[in-house]
Amino acid sequence: MLAETLKLALQAIRRNALRSSLTILGIVIGVAAVIAMVTIGNGTTAKVTEEISKLGANLLFIRPGQFGPGRASADAKPFNTRDVEAIRTQILGARAVAPVAQKSVTAIYGGESRTTVVTGTDSNYFVTQDWSLAAGRQFLEGEIRGGRAVCILGETVRQKLFGSLDPVGQSLRLSNVSCEVIGHLVSRGQSSLGTDQDDVVLMPLRAFQRRLAGNSDIGTIFVSARDNVDTAKVQADIEWLLRERRNIGEGKEDDFSVRDMKQLAQTMTGTTTMLTGLLGAVAAVSLLVGGIGIMNIMLVSVTERTREIGIRLAIGALERQVLTQFLVEAVTLSLFGGLIGILLGLGLAWFAASGLKVPFLVDPTIVAIAFGFSALVGVIFGYFPARRAAHLDPIEALRHE
Repeated sequence: MLAETLKLALQAIRRNALRSSLTILGIVIGVAAVIAMVTIGNGTTAKVTEEISKLGANLLFIRPGQFGPGRASADAKPFNTRDVEAIRTQILGARAVAPVAQKSVTAIYGGESRTTVVTGTDSNYFVTQDWSLAAGRQFLEGEIRGGRAVCILGETVRQKLFGSLDPVGQSLRLSNVSCEVIGHLVSRGQSSLGTDQDDVVLMPLRAFQRRLAGNSDIGTIFVSARDNVDTAKVQADIEWLLRERRNIGEGKEDDFSVRDMKQLAQTMTGTTTMLTGLLGAVAAVSLLVGGIGIMNIMLVSVTERTREIGIRLAIGALERQVLTQFLVEAVTLSLFGGLIGILLGLGLAWFAASGLKVPFLVDPTIVAIAFGFSALVGVIFGYFPARRAAHLDPIEALRHE
């Protein structure tokens, strides 16, 4: 019985191939949009998580001032080397502590120049950032303490200034300071925020402060927690230590901020996940539009085939058989649209993921939900035209022209 009903439904669809194709277009667009949006969103979330993990899973960063609406940070005093040393010696859960001070300068070598960011730091920077050298060496202890003007280049700066030449051992100018290149970093590429992580020059902190910055300020302190140590505990210890060192009384707000990279990762992935869900929900609206299109066409089909329905009822067909015939026809249209939509959505997601350079992560659950929803749309919106066909008066139907 069901096989015969399906055969009749396919015959009706083939008789009006163009109309049937246009009918399922809304379902195709809806399913494809949902799958493409969610797949791209999942890939973006995975990319953000990967980029943040490159900075270190147990990383905390400390900055002067509090950031947010109505929270001033301009008056907060910067950190100094004594603060860094206090954290290094008194926070037992800290594996490495790296001071960071930055300034934008023009780097010049031969006839080439580039405006870049010079970062004053020490050898702990490579530990906290989990960043290794592609060639050369790290800073020596004597260079850090003596403030010798040596530097390590990011890959972007190396390419722009030296091209195919080996920069190690060469000298370049940072503003008006001559600096010997002792190494260059492994490339990291774009960050999740779109900035070029390789557009950087590293320099010993003391040399940076004396020759470029002209002060002893430290803008950021990176702290890498030891393995198997709770970063929340390390964060609380740092906050207590800095409140004591900066003479912040009880009940007063901190004039510094300590951020856990895990918290940042959770915030950013939570945001991208929410946006993915929102985009998927907006795309799902087109499925409802496609369902309305199916109902509209099925109503037209019932009107066109009124006489055929009357003949079937007159020769003994039951109402439920007529109902099933039109319902199967509507569901078949929806399922065809769902299958085509899945293929189209996966194809669009693959091309988009390749263009955006994010992972292509297919969620089978979303694919199944989108396909199931398309079938549900066919049942819901196909029921009303099918019910109307089943309740036609055979005599009136036979008189229909």
